[in-house]
Amino acid sequence: MGTRTRRDGTRLDRSTPSFDEATVRRWVIAAGTEIAAQRDVLTQLDAAIGDADHGVNMDRGFQAVLAQLAASEDTPPGELLRHVGATLMFRVGGAAGPLYGTAFREMGAFLGDAPTFGPPELLAALRAALEGVRSLGAAVSGDKTMVDAWLPALGALDAQLGRVPTAEAMRAMRDAAEAGAFRTTPMQARKGRASYLGPRSVGHQDPGATSSAILFGALERALAPT
Repeated sequence: MGTRTRRDGTRLDRSTPSFDEATVRRWVIAAGTEIAAQRDVLTQLDAAIGDADHGVNMDRGFQAVLAQLAASEDTPPGELLRHVGATLMFRVGGAAGPLYGTAFREMGAFLGDAPTFGPPELLAALRAALEGVRSLGAAVSGDKTMVDAWLPALGALDAQLGRVPTAEAMRAMRDAAEAGAFRTTPMQARKGRASYLGPRSVGHQDPGATSSAILFGALERALAPT
């Protein structure tokens, strides 16, 4: 089947699954739909340790993204992700806007203008997203932030990719993200608004880690074979 070399020097084996604009659209639509469904849950989590607006803000941002998707077509996946990031950056309030906006923009920048990408490129793009988030928020594992869902998710994907069918690797990614979000419950927050509460932040699941787990779940569904 041959290979294709991307601008960053990585090579895509054409025998592996190939993702495209439609894949990214499915991901964003699935994410927006689930964020809307879980809006009140996210807001309740944020009410305990934040400003009680995470669910509302994320839903507003993704509804704006979905409206833009309906008006655009024939857009390379990387460019589409950059547009998603820009919209989230300006339409999601609080710290989540810049963080999620940066994540999607970094993914898009990594993928560039190529019409397709494979699982290894997806992992590398997600790593670029995480690095953007960590650079902006300076959070590390255990700080009770979205990073606590992203790090285990990417670790699981890296461990499984190429060793098991892609669908299984994506399921491991989603499971790890959800487990990571759950593990924030006993943590004391060291970043963001929740950190002002000190020990009172213990016992509450982090809303940012939870919304990140929702995005990874949507990604798994979007990449499922059709």
